[in-house]
Amino acid sequence: MTRREFLHLLAVASAGGFALDSRRALAGEGDAAYDLPPFGRVRLLHITDTHAQLLPTHYREPHANLGTGAARGRPPHLTGEALLRAFGIAPSSRDAHAFTHLDFAAAARTFGHVGGYAHLATLVKRLRAASPGALLLDGGDTWQGSATALWTRGADMVEASLALGVDVMTGHWEFTHGADRVREIVDGPFAGRVDFVAQNVRTADFEDPVFRPFTLREVNGVAVAIVGQAFPYTPIAHPRRFVPEWTFGLREVELQAAVDAARTAGATVVVLLSHNGMDVDLKLASRVRGLDAILGGHTHDGVPVAIEVANAGGRTLVTNAGSNGKFVGVLDLDVKPGGVAGYRYRLLPVFANLLPADAGMQSLIARVRAPYLDRLNAPLAVTEGLLYRRGNFNGSGDQVILDALRTVHDAEIALSPGFRWGTTLLPGETITREHVMAQTAITYPQTTVTTMTGATLKAVLEDVADNLFHPDPYYQQGGDMVRVGGLRYAIDPAARAGERIRAMELGGHPIDAAKRYKVAGWAPMADDANGAPVWDIVETWLRSRPTLAAPVVNSPTVIGVESDPGWSQPG
Repeated sequence: MTRREFLHLLAVASAGGFALDSRRALAGEGDAAYDLPPFGRVRLLHITDTHAQLLPTHYREPHANLGTGAARGRPPHLTGEALLRAFGIAPSSRDAHAFTHLDFAAAARTFGHVGGYAHLATLVKRLRAASPGALLLDGGDTWQGSATALWTRGADMVEASLALGVDVMTGHWEFTHGADRVREIVDGPFAGRVDFVAQNVRTADFEDPVFRPFTLREVNGVAVAIVGQAFPYTPIAHPRRFVPEWTFGLREVELQAAVDAARTAGATVVVLLSHNGMDVDLKLASRVRGLDAILGGHTHDGVPVAIEVANAGGRTLVTNAGSNGKFVGVLDLDVKPGGVAGYRYRLLPVFANLLPADAGMQSLIARVRAPYLDRLNAPLAVTEGLLYRRGNFNGSGDQVILDALRTVHDAEIALSPGFRWGTTLLPGETITREHVMAQTAITYPQTTVTTMTGATLKAVLEDVADNLFHPDPYYQQGGDMVRVGGLRYAIDPAARAGERIRAMELGGHPIDAAKRYKVAGWAPMADDANGAPVWDIVETWLRSRPTLAAPVVNSPTVIGVESDPGWSQPG
């Protein structure tokens, strides 16, 4: 990051209401930081990507979050100490723990768990009490990510969302429960209570809207339109069978039409509730007119400020509110007759030891979990190392899955999807079935064993790398690099497509393009996969070693990142 870029970022942060001269700007000291007086008449509360985590958890932020092209070194592609410097966060503080991976295990023991719907409920009520009429928006990835969400087909999270008071929602992983289940919830318990909006989901036959493109709400006399943008690549990132009759896509032209229609319907404020990913939202904001703000999700980026993006119609604020129930975004808008005149934005970390559990939500959580406690609490092993997932490349939690796949299936190589969800375990904690399911609970969990040529392996890695590091955000589909066990390689994220993956080797020998290798994996796209679910494989492997040594993480050699603000040491 150049000095000019750094000073610009500070100016953006100040304009966004981020108190750079205050160590209490977020939740630095005590719970007083959660007392936010309103600024203007409109308050929007934003959660996203909670991934069905009803209980407080630990969640480690990435040490590798690389941007390519114009995105290099700019939010959200800042990690570690570079992030602290950019946003004026004191090292070793509570906020440093919330927003970075630095000294994670020790800081987690000091500052405690984050999130949990009972603690979220307390904070939401507190923020609404300070600004009556505030809307609560859920950016999706809510009904997936835990054992109970899988076993109840999202019913536990639907109950929790209703009790939390969600007003508007869009989706992504929700669709992996199947189109019929989504419709059952939207037309059933959500009807008249939660508006599920998604302007970019259409029928495959006649392109009819499946959901409402936007909802119009009045907040303290101000007409506010919330336009929905579901994950555009749902049928590509997941098996098509879940939504065989629906199409998705970015639909930029249709989005502009939805924004214009919202204005015509009387909206003074128009906000996009997005599950695009932050880089996509930043580009979208530069091309679509009439959006006052984009409240984004999907890429799990916890960015403390709102980024201002200029476009032909003025400016649009772009935010992203992290994941796992760890943050609540608070956007306050000062609205005049001509539109939005000013704003304040805070991204509040939800520290469970600073916010008492809401009694009603706590009771609900206990009730929905009660039938499953024996299964959830089954102990499997004790970890000696920190187990985490999030990051562009491999994580120690992913390595556990890879080692289990290779060992149980006697495979030379293992591949595991670059999912960004999954909680973190501290050294010395007991790994339970619930923890394993928090890394693996999906509706297509089958494991696979096949043979692949060296050329095919390279093509797979190149394809995923292009998805992650393509310089045009519209060609990025989110997710991180596929995790690889056994095989070692180097990667140059800035290289051209097809030329990023280098120096592939197995057991010290170069990969032969023509040779076939035995490869284990999971989460297949094929409809006929029938292997054992991945959680059974991981459980079998963990039970064979009741004490799990810290995994040796098989990370690639990454080229050209030594001075990149999005790259730091694992810590």
